[in-house]
Amino acid sequence: MAQPDSKKIFFENLSGAGKAIAVLTSGGDAQGMNAAVRAVVRMGLYVGAKVYFIHEGYQGMVDGGENIREATWESVSSMLQVGGTVIGSARCKEFRTHEGRLKAALNLVQRGITNLCVIGGDGSLTGANLFREEWSGLLTELVEQGSIEADAVQKYSALHIVGMVGSIDNDFCGTDMTIGTDSALHRIIEVVDAIMTTAQSHQRTFVLEVMGRHCGYLALVSALACGADWVLIPEMPPEDGWEDKMCQKLSATRSRGTRLNIIIVAEGAIDRHGKPITSSLVKDLVVKCLGFDTRVTILGHVQRGGTPSAFDRILASRMGVEAVLALLETTANTPACVVSLCGNQSVRLPLMECVQMTQEVQKAMDEKRFEEAVKLRGRSFENNLKTYKLLAHRKPESELPISNFNVAVLNVGAPAAGMNAAVRSAVRVGISEGHKMFAVNDGFEGFCKGQIKEIKWADVGGWTGQGGSLLGTKRTLPAKHVDKIADQMRKHNINALLVIGGFEALESLLQLYDARATYEEFCIPMGMLPATISNNVPGTDLSIGADTALNAIVETCDRIKQSASGTKRRVFIIETMGGYCGYLASVGGLAAGADAAYIYEEPFDIRDLQANVEHLTEKMKTSIQRGLVLRNENSNENYTTDFIYQLYTEEGKGVFDCRKNVLGHMQQGGAPSPFDRNFGTKISAKAMQWISKKLVETFRQGRVFANTEDSCCLLGMRRRALVFQPVVQLKDETDFVHRIPKEQWWLKLRPLMKILAKYKTSYDVSDSGQLEHVMRNRPKELDASVAM
Repeated sequence: MAQPDSKKIFFENLSGAGKAIAVLTSGGDAQGMNAAVRAVVRMGLYVGAKVYFIHEGYQGMVDGGENIREATWESVSSMLQVGGTVIGSARCKEFRTHEGRLKAALNLVQRGITNLCVIGGDGSLTGANLFREEWSGLLTELVEQGSIEADAVQKYSALHIVGMVGSIDNDFCGTDMTIGTDSALHRIIEVVDAIMTTAQSHQRTFVLEVMGRHCGYLALVSALACGADWVLIPEMPPEDGWEDKMCQKLSATRSRGTRLNIIIVAEGAIDRHGKPITSSLVKDLVVKCLGFDTRVTILGHVQRGGTPSAFDRILASRMGVEAVLALLETTANTPACVVSLCGNQSVRLPLMECVQMTQEVQKAMDEKRFEEAVKLRGRSFENNLKTYKLLAHRKPESELPISNFNVAVLNVGAPAAGMNAAVRSAVRVGISEGHKMFAVNDGFEGFCKGQIKEIKWADVGGWTGQGGSLLGTKRTLPAKHVDKIADQMRKHNINALLVIGGFEALESLLQLYDARATYEEFCIPMGMLPATISNNVPGTDLSIGADTALNAIVETCDRIKQSASGTKRRVFIIETMGGYCGYLASVGGLAAGADAAYIYEEPFDIRDLQANVEHLTEKMKTSIQRGLVLRNENSNENYTTDFIYQLYTEEGKGVFDCRKNVLGHMQQGGAPSPFDRNFGTKISAKAMQWISKKLVETFRQGRVFANTEDSCCLLGMRRRALVFQPVVQLKDETDFVHRIPKEQWWLKLRPLMKILAKYKTSYDVSDSGQLEHVMRNRPKELDASVAM
């Protein structure tokens, strides 16, 4: 593996010695808060700082005493998979008063705490900033009262604040995702998937009410993820007369043979005049106008509960580490910042800029400037709304543009959860653009056999929640059958191709690009969407299906670890899929709290294995009861899962025993996660719009002719942006022998996993430390943000 660039900054230069950091959770709880607390505590201790828990939020800070306790490494063990917040959260009226903040300041100064990490919503973060601004005045008052010595004012002159947003509503501006949102979506989608089966049995309509008093994010994204017939959100109230339009839509859906209807209502949904639209009102309307058997389900606090998803654990861990780095680097003049997610990157933004923009959204809604409110929510929200409208509401045939273009869509390679959502999106966007859409069964193998048929709008109804590949998929590459495929292209007059798949899909497009020299049939726009659980496709940070696989791994690891509770000390050796790509093992290890993850990209030898065993032995001699070691299936041909299991068993004798587990194809199955449904849906919609644009650009003299590099592209997520990249330009970035990209972003997360497992290592912070401004325009490509 490449050695670190000497220009990069490593955090060994940043010391926390002599500093005291306190962490608290405030306001409503959210899944993933514990992962953030764990990361702050362990990173803080790692850099030599003292770390304190403040129990019960600001109330605990005001009350002091046992509510403020020093944290140890072991005190955050086994909390990664626990929902809610184990240090408690409470709303505190006293902290809103000057007297309450004076008490809180005294309690902090007595312990030497001048660094606060606050995990909560905009109210909690605004309170923290006010506390910071008043800090020097509060200390002066405490000296006058005789509560503290005069030199304490100088010694503890500044209070440093870093915020992390923990809120299931995703209602905070400046971040694509808040901690807890993805887990809440998991709870909603689990319920929707279950309800759909009973609704179908009885031909029922279900009205689901989800949380979101001031923000419709959960309602909108869950509607997109399950293909709901109608959604009602506070940011964009329906036009007057919506009742008739909704009933017409439901009736039209039923007339096409669909046996159920799903309507999702945010709890804060209103009409254009500010009047609440409740779930019971919607139910009564459907019963009165259509006579449909209709039921209401209010999800309530179910959405806050349960274990955090893999996404939330990783997000919270990254944010927790970034928060500690921000506190180490802060000076007296640094404004309070909030650690945010932009695309696939952690960024720091001025806390009050984010709070002010969040308040502007509410102000715009109060003043009925709804279009502006949607824009202020951010590009991701705006794009979700556009995509939902595009896919849920079919235009009448008379309003559709007539393009006379035929577009084929197919899956290639191994199945991945979210492929069906991508196909559905492509078909419906293609039809909306006026194209005739064709589905190819069984990849290029089916293509050469002529397994091609036209696919209509209604044919893809209900596909978003289906796992695997409904079109069928094969690993067969087109090179051997290129002449037969060209014949089928000619026969069906295919003008563009959308290929959804993994590494085989990339190889296929490269082969078809090369075949352009011989066959004019391939001189057409060709697009590729990365879809593979291995996440081993160059040109993209993330692939459709990888999130579902990660959740399967993390869920299984949680259960396996739990099986050892109450028994003697035990270490589990778990093998993951991924070919030569260590993404699942590394990121799954970070999300599951693994002690080690062996991968091909980071070569290891017997000395490394021995060091890992000794490290685990030392930990097991303290209070740690369970160890977790992940191994990628192709990490080393000699150090197999069996070998590692036997080595750990032998070397751990008398301290711990061992068990092994090969996860296998369960990582590939199951219903797609909300992330994969939405990622697949949105990038597919964007790819179809690109294909439409290319078809118009390359249509000359009655036919399509496209033979340039930029007419054969992969659409991938690169850091903060979705980018179309010519596949031929990705050749140099690819290790074709091992089927992996030469550079992989997630390798930067591996030191983070090691730090949280108590290993001494280097952590590259060259991307950190830049305080940005929330008002700054984001890249145009980010309108289909990966963070849903």
